[in-house]
Amino acid sequence: MSKAAGRSVTIAPEKHQAHRSKGQRYFNSLVKQIENRRGRLAQWEAFTPVFQKKYVDVLLPLQRTSWDAQVKLLHRLDTVHGDKGLNAIDRRMVSELIVDLVQPLLGLHNDDTLQSIYDRHAPTRDDEQAEIDFEGMKAEIEDMLGVELEDDVISPQEFLKRASEKFAELRAEAAEKAQAREERRAKRKKTPKQLAAEARKEAAKAEISQSLRDVYRKLASALHPDRESDPEERARKTALMQRVNEAYANRKLLQLLELQLELEHIDQKTIDGISEEKLVHYNQVLREQLGELDRELSDVQQKFRSAFGFPRRHCTAPEFAMEDLDDEIAQRVHMVQEIEHDLPVFDDIRKTKAWLKALKRRQPI
Repeated sequence: MSKAAGRSVTIAPEKHQAHRSKGQRYFNSLVKQIENRRGRLAQWEAFTPVFQKKYVDVLLPLQRTSWDAQVKLLHRLDTVHGDKGLNAIDRRMVSELIVDLVQPLLGLHNDDTLQSIYDRHAPTRDDEQAEIDFEGMKAEIEDMLGVELEDDVISPQEFLKRASEKFAELRAEAAEKAQAREERRAKRKKTPKQLAAEARKEAAKAEISQSLRDVYRKLASALHPDRESDPEERARKTALMQRVNEAYANRKLLQLLELQLELEHIDQKTIDGISEEKLVHYNQVLREQLGELDRELSDVQQKFRSAFGFPRRHCTAPEFAMEDLDDEIAQRVHMVQEIEHDLPVFDDIRKTKAWLKALKRRQPI
């Protein structure tokens, strides 16, 4: 590997230059930000398999163990609920505990009695309250729609069906109006100012593409594998040419410049001497590359959150994600230990009542 390999493509003015130009400072800033995003992506790439292994090998089995322990506790609470030694207040407290425990487990644990346990202990609402709730919901939806639906609706299900159909109708109307606006806008004759702006934009794009192409051609000319007779050198240049082609195809200017520096096709003096005009083009390409890296980083984080059950807007970084995992593992271990410690209490109704009394004291007022 050459001495230049691994060096950063940074503009460092000669000693007699008091200050870098605005374009040079922006170039260096963009390079620094790109290197930062690359580092964070590499960190995620290295971290995710480590996190996944701990998640699968430690947390998931422990999660199942904690579910089993909670189900065991639920059955003991359900059984003790009918004991004549408990008064009405005790039984209500046991029912509240059962509901709190069973709700998160429904659909997660394969015990098919959980729903029936929940149904026995869940609080019920009378029909009048349900009617009040439905009328409130109906009024809110009609307010959102800006219309009143028919009064012959006989059930909440029928109302929601009609409301959904109305929402779909309004969305279709909005889409149709938006399309009509776009068609009218497209038919309008562009002003000379608009045409000139478009021409300048196209010219700038062409100049940027030419700047990328110039760097690419210099590398391709020097690395062309077919010109090598030595098999080892041909293989080396073939691998390098693949890197060049990939960087050019993805408009990754910084990688092309890094390859030039690595292969000693340019030196620091050449980098320092990049003209202001060329810097304008280079900085535009680097801005695009930085934007792509930001989107890639956001996508990596979102996929990680989705795969391991983190909230959508959770501030996710490798070090924080591992702390969260360790915290959940510790909480699960503590939960299982507490349940195993408490289960024998329910063999004695006096101990059960004392346990409930202690639990009540710990609850916030």
